[in-house]
Amino acid sequence: MDVESKRREVVVSKEEIERRVAELGAQITREYEGKNLLVVSLMKGSFIFAADLVRKIDLPVRIEFMTTSSYGHGEQSTGKLKIVHDLSVDCSEFDVLIVDDITDTAITMSEVVRILGERNPKSIKACVLLDKPSRRKVDYTADYIGFEIPDKFIVGYGLNYGDYYRNIDHVFAFVD
Repeated sequence: MDVESKRREVVVSKEEIERRVAELGAQITREYEGKNLLVVSLMKGSFIFAADLVRKIDLPVRIEFMTTSSYGHGEQSTGKLKIVHDLSVDCSEFDVLIVDDITDTAITMSEVVRILGERNPKSIKACVLLDKPSRRKVDYTADYIGFEIPDKFIVGYGLNYGDYYRNIDHVFAFVD
């Protein structure tokens, strides 16, 4: 697919993202006041959202990164989650907030919540920028959601197409 010749449809604008990230940061600040907050950014897609979000959380925050894979060397999910890069901290000392770019099938997020939950954090919640409930394969809804979006292949603001476009400051879909 020659994407450079395709038209782009903005799904969530830069301004909408900035506004919603500030709202989420304020809400998380209120709800985690007095707690020992550990933000776990699921790599690679969430790195831009997580960076913007933690700057809007007005509390001391520890940040860790976790990389997972369910694809192996193929293009289809194996259905089994593999931890490629794990946390370097004991979760039992923290209230854990997992941050991801998108929840669609919810397989990854539900499995990460289960795995980290077994490590006995004081609490565990999830925050996603984008939610695509029409694609669910497991019953899971994040605790904090930026935007609910339609079932389109989206790119930008951390989400990639062929390992490119993560740096775009808004979320868009290619259109014919």
